[in-house]
Amino acid sequence: MVLGYALLIIFLISYRQLYWQDYKDIKTHRWIIVEIIIMVVLSIWYNPYLLLMGFFPANFIGWYQDKKYFYYALAGFSASLIISFVCILLLQPGVSFLYFIPFLVIMITSPFGIKSMFRSMELEKKLDQANEQIKELVKREERVRIARDLHDTLGHTLSLITLQSQLVQKLLEIDGDQARVKAKEIEVTSRAALKQVRELVSDMRSISIKEELADIRKILQEAGISYSCEGEEMTSDIPLLQQNILGMCLREAATNIVKHSHASNCRIQVKKERGYFVICVSDNGHGFTPQQQEGNGLKGIKERLAIVEGELFIHSVKGTSLLMKVPIVKAQEKEGIA
Repeated sequence: MVLGYALLIIFLISYRQLYWQDYKDIKTHRWIIVEIIIMVVLSIWYNPYLLLMGFFPANFIGWYQDKKYFYYALAGFSASLIISFVCILLLQPGVSFLYFIPFLVIMITSPFGIKSMFRSMELEKKLDQANEQIKELVKREERVRIARDLHDTLGHTLSLITLQSQLVQKLLEIDGDQARVKAKEIEVTSRAALKQVRELVSDMRSISIKEELADIRKILQEAGISYSCEGEEMTSDIPLLQQNILGMCLREAATNIVKHSHASNCRIQVKKERGYFVICVSDNGHGFTPQQQEGNGLKGIKERLAIVEGELFIHSVKGTSLLMKVPIVKAQEKEGIA
């Protein structure tokens, strides 16, 4: 009796220890082996019903994450249960213990269910971590988008204000009335810039290509650059999402022409070509250096076009040509036909 109670106490200690063990630690295997040995001894030499203590080590075997250790422990545990059961049958031949068989099956299979439960919990934990990372990435991407929109939108408007301010300075000595008119235009432009910022913040800005071309014509004329456009009427066939993105790309292209090209002429062509809408912006300026082609402006155009599966091609030898291609959305065309 003293030995039996001592074994129960050791069993309880091992049960407690297993809750605090790392299941990659060799000590974990020792405590599970201790529980299995105690279960075998108590069930064979004390009471056959103590074989049901196998539910305790079966629970901890299911905690193994490593498949190799899991199957090793399960094989040893199953062998111990079967050997103990056979010994009980041999030691007490007149007693039927067949009703033990369902419990043995449950004990042997329960580690699979426990392992599956822990795997689900681990996956949920990883899913929560992934969701947190996604939230951070979305915030980061939103910051990049806002920075790009501010660059594309305000860069264009501020360039126009700069040109108008320079013109006002020249006109002050020649024609005061005309200078006041241009100063009033600067006020209108600055108010438009403030409106653009508000629209960007509220994320409600929608730009059509025709509106953007009108603004481009204005800024190019202020910079003394001649302007021509072909196929503007075709822009109405372009879906609104693509118009919004292409409009921002055109704005950035025009801003680059004014700031960097030293061009005297700008030509924009809009056409359809083999399932694509194609917009070509060309000038007769100095062209881009390889370093300038990696700048934020052209990089922003590429990123925006990628949203609608578009592409940007740059040809810069005598002047510069930016070729923007976006696929024609066939589904929208069918809806229009219907």
